[in-house]
Amino acid sequence: MQVDFDAVTDLLRAVASAEILPRFRRLQDGDSWEKRSGAVVTVADERAEAALSEGLAAMLPGSAVVAEEAAEAAPETLDALDRPGAVWVIDPIDGTANFSEGKPCFAVIVALAIDGETAAGWIYDPVADSAAVVERGAGAWRDGARLCVAEPAPEAEMTGAFGWRLNKDRSFSAQFGGRTYNKCCGFDYLALAEGRTHFAFYRSLKPWDHAAGQLMHAEAGGHSACVDGTPYRPGRRDQEGLLLAPDSDIWAGLADRIRRSLGM
Repeated sequence: MQVDFDAVTDLLRAVASAEILPRFRRLQDGDSWEKRSGAVVTVADERAEAALSEGLAAMLPGSAVVAEEAAEAAPETLDALDRPGAVWVIDPIDGTANFSEGKPCFAVIVALAIDGETAAGWIYDPVADSAAVVERGAGAWRDGARLCVAEPAPEAEMTGAFGWRLNKDRSFSAQFGGRTYNKCCGFDYLALAEGRTHFAFYRSLKPWDHAAGQLMHAEAGGHSACVDGTPYRPGRRDQEGLLLAPDSDIWAGLADRIRRSLGM
């Protein structure tokens, strides 16, 4: 299936300009709410998702759409990732809590899955007007510059993104040079693919958070897999944790320590 990569990027930019940026730091009463405990959604999420869903589906007639807010209301839409064909995976605002608090750490994430495998992805930073694009087998690029993960380094020099349980385990967290905490997977993946951080570990694996970024990291030269050693697939429901590292040796050492720390 042929996809016009520039047209997708232009759509992300246009939707962000029309639905997201005009509301950034300008949300009114009633423009944001909790869809469930601790999970914020805004009118910008809903409007951007609707526009992206319509525009992307039109680019590939017959394609399906799996989008975060729609899947929240109708989880059965995720079943499209288990079937043959093209599926757009959409996170209209990744980092909604940051967006709602006026922090410029949020992104629009889109992936294209073909027959259950991620084939392409986009991570767009609306505030910086900066787009990262990846195509399976063709590399990962941000604003025309090819992306490359960090070189392997001693543990004391490595920085990573990982959750509060691993952070509390000082036998794990104290070995590294630092921990990043963006509250935005899109920004995590940009840092990984640009070599600004070394590794990341995620327990929650919603496809709109990880499909584009995992492929971007791989095409930038990194190694990733679920901590049980199986490949990441956006449609799998039984994946318990995704680990991304500069190479397979570092991945193996980190995976062993994470499994022991979390009792996995």
